[in-house]
Amino acid sequence: QVQLVESGGGLVQVGGSLRLSCAASSAASGRTFSSYAMGWFRQAPGKPREFVATIMRSGGLTRYADSVKGRFTISRDNAKTTVYLQMNSLKPEDTAVYYCAAGQRLLATTLGEYDYWGQGTQVTVSS
Repeated sequence: QVQLVESGGGLVQVGGSLRLSCAASSAASGRTFSSYAMGWFRQAPGKPREFVATIMRSGGLTRYADSVKGRFTISRDNAKTTVYLQMNSLKPEDTAVYYCAAGQRLLATTLGEYDYWGQGTQVTVSS
C-alpha cells in the first residue's frame, strides 16, 4: 500500500510558475518508492481526468502530454520518496486539480495503469 500526498498548488497569474510535490507515505521505504513509476494527472471542472506527465522508476525517462511539453518538468527524488512537477509559463487552461499516481507500468499514460492515487491539489491560473 502506498499513500500519496500532493502539495504546492495555489493561485498564480498567467505566465507564472508553480512546483507541485507528491510525497509517498513513510511506510513505503526508499526502495519501495523507487520500484514505482510515477505520474501526474489533472482534472478540470466538468472534464475527465487527463494525463500530464510520467517518469520511470529511476527517473531516466519521462513522457509528457502535448499540451504541457516544453513548459512542465517531472522529476523525482527516490531518497526523499517524492515526485515533483515544475510548471512554467502557466495558462488559464492549466487550471485543474492535479493528482499524482503510482504504478508498475512504465511510461503509462492512462488512469487504469496506475494503482495508487493522491487526493489532489488545486491549481488556478488567473488571466
